[in-house]
Amino acid sequence: MAHDVEGHSAGTEVPGNPAQEGAFPPFDPANFTSELIWLVLTFGALYLLMSKLALPRVAAILAARKDRIDSDLATAAKAQDEAAAAAAAHEKTLADARAKAQSVGQAAQAELNAQADTRRHALEADLNAKLATAEAQIAATKTAALSNVDAIATEAAQAILQHITGQPADAAAVAAAVAAQKA
Repeated sequence: MAHDVEGHSAGTEVPGNPAQEGAFPPFDPANFTSELIWLVLTFGALYLLMSKLALPRVAAILAARKDRIDSDLATAAKAQDEAAAAAAAHEKTLADARAKAQSVGQAAQAELNAQADTRRHALEADLNAKLATAEAQIAATKTAALSNVDAIATEAAQAILQHITGQPADAAAVAAAVAAQKA
């Protein structure tokens, strides 16, 4: 090795130290006892710290979360039951309203039908009365017309005979001839 003036060695080598020339300290068998003692003390302290402080807090948080979730689920189930009951009540109310509306509609329809029947019977009675009156008038007019037919036929026959012959006809003979034709 080349040494320089100041006592440093040139290059990348580290000067050797005779105290450091043994095994790696964690693997040195002379240190196993103290390492095992420190391992047990550290593990014991960590175990006590975790079991007395950290784990009870985590357990309390998990229990609180479980209680909160159970409470929320119970509240949700209760709300769902209430919603189902409200829906059933609403459906029952709607069914009752439909039934009532239908019965009111049927009652109104029956009342309107009764009123229409009453009006129809009244109109039929009025029309039958007017028809009976008209038939009576027709029968009276027919009777009056038939009673005048003889007189009209007699007068017409007399007028025709007078026109054809130029002389007045015998009224009794013409009336007898008209009566004979009628029978």
